[in-house]
Amino acid sequence: MSKRDHGGNLDAAMAQYGGARADWLDLSTGINPVAYPVSDLPSHVWEALPGRDALERLLNAARAFWNVPEGVSIVAAPGLSSVIMQLPGLAQDMRVHISGPTYNEYAAAYRLHGCLIEDEPDAGARVFVHPNNPDGQLWSRSVIWDQHRELTVVDESFCDVCPKESHIADTVEPGIMVLKSFGKFWGLGGLRLGFAIGTAHTLSRPGHGQIAPVDLAELLGPWAVSGPALEIGARALEDIEWAENTRRRLKQDARKLDTLMVRAGARIVGGTTLFRLYDVDDAAVWQDRLARHHVWSRIFPYNAKWLRLGLPHPDRWEQLEKALT
Repeated sequence: MSKRDHGGNLDAAMAQYGGARADWLDLSTGINPVAYPVSDLPSHVWEALPGRDALERLLNAARAFWNVPEGVSIVAAPGLSSVIMQLPGLAQDMRVHISGPTYNEYAAAYRLHGCLIEDEPDAGARVFVHPNNPDGQLWSRSVIWDQHRELTVVDESFCDVCPKESHIADTVEPGIMVLKSFGKFWGLGGLRLGFAIGTAHTLSRPGHGQIAPVDLAELLGPWAVSGPALEIGARALEDIEWAENTRRRLKQDARKLDTLMVRAGARIVGGTTLFRLYDVDDAAVWQDRLARHHVWSRIFPYNAKWLRLGLPHPDRWEQLEKALT
């Protein structure tokens, strides 16, 4: 388990404030609280090694759902974190600029590989989280292209709530890579499934000397994605109606959350329809106040006034409302 600062650390909240896991309303992540329904799975997805046909079905479903351009490659991974850890090896320039503040695993991955994290955007690799976590900023195509160097990574983990904003179409260009997280929008973070999308060259580690290039799929190893993840991922990506209904519900619930928080004295900073970011007088005090009602929130070491909340499950709004009064 990473020691870096993240949401989802409910064990720490329970240790400090008590209560069983079922008592807690965990709003510290941006994971959809209404998960894609997982019905019975065939026994072979548990008992046999994942087959090529199952992987192809998943990749075809991903290609159709995200309108991936013809000729662009897709690599499925056991969670996006495994892809992030490989990114530093996909560019020859050992410098990276990460537009932030943002998701901290990018900086951690590049530091672990001995790369320099640059303040200026002229580094060989660039990272944009789009929409950004935690403020929801969307990065325009003009900004991305103006700052594109050897490798530009666009993390679209939260972009499935606003698919028209996706930069998938640009993956036909060398060095443009889009990353997708399955767990956020479909509410199945524990499944550990993610995708990297780009040209075959973009998704490869450069060769040098006697060492040949190695593509990302090889770096992740055989059977990288489990049989259950292949099956559930394919089903979900093929279910367009569920996705459309979910976007509408999330939009309504995000407005409801904003109304409650503004009434309680918070100011809206931004976010997406999966999480909202608020400015409060003292985020640590707000987190403590909510936690005493077993509602867990997200605060940030770099801004003492920012409080981020995910959406409650439709059956758990009352618990949040009581905590805010």
